[in-house]
Amino acid sequence: MRQNAVMLIYPQFDPVAISLGPLAVRWYGLMYLAAFGAFWWLGRRRALAQPWHGLNPQQVEDLLFYGVLGVVIGGRLGQVLFYEPAYYFAHPLEILAVWKGGMSFHGGFLGVLVAMGLYAKKHGLGFWQLTDFIAPLVPVGLGLGRIGNFINGELWGRVAPDDLPWAMVFPHVDSLPRHPSQLYQALGEGLLLFALLWWFSSKRRPPRQVSALFLVGYGVARWVGEYFREPDHGIFGVSYVVSMGQWLSLPMILVGVFLFVRGIKK
Repeated sequence: MRQNAVMLIYPQFDPVAISLGPLAVRWYGLMYLAAFGAFWWLGRRRALAQPWHGLNPQQVEDLLFYGVLGVVIGGRLGQVLFYEPAYYFAHPLEILAVWKGGMSFHGGFLGVLVAMGLYAKKHGLGFWQLTDFIAPLVPVGLGLGRIGNFINGELWGRVAPDDLPWAMVFPHVDSLPRHPSQLYQALGEGLLLFALLWWFSSKRRPPRQVSALFLVGYGVARWVGEYFREPDHGIFGVSYVVSMGQWLSLPMILVGVFLFVRGIKK
């Protein structure tokens, strides 16, 4: 433990942002609302500035509705099936308690893919046409979700070196200095990935390439971020070598590289 040094202490946020009688509005839920709002605002700008996608601002609202369903249903089922199947099968009513947190990105990602497939089929649009459009809109929401994790005091980091200036003690976990990995991931999966995709998609690209860059960018950011985050209890157990999040990100990276190279060759 560091000697004669000021140690950062996790501020123990109240997870409830606003209480109105029996109604409690949680920060975690507000982060999701902010994420959906950012998707709507950025999506309308993108539709107006890049007509080659074949989408108008009104369709962005429909896409958001489908996306919300995919994120919530897929994210929750992913948490249940990938990370905590034993707990949720023993407490099935807890599956519905999404306001308490516990959403898997990879489950939400699969849910959004299904939702986009349904939307594309219903409106006669191309699947990749939609995913290339929405890919740059997603990272802002991912970053906000990680901030929600930090406020909730969940998904904390691995034990950090004693001399790391920004190492933080999470008193509800233990007294050891840890990486504030939620903030690392908010930066990598959120801000940096958004900047990369927004820049790359500012010009017309071959079909699938923007989607491919999202897959590779998120997969790499998540893979690196997992080395600073305390591993989750997944269906393969707890591993400090290759975590559950890394196993789930590996197919994203491989598929993304394949799609990106395929786009270059065309």
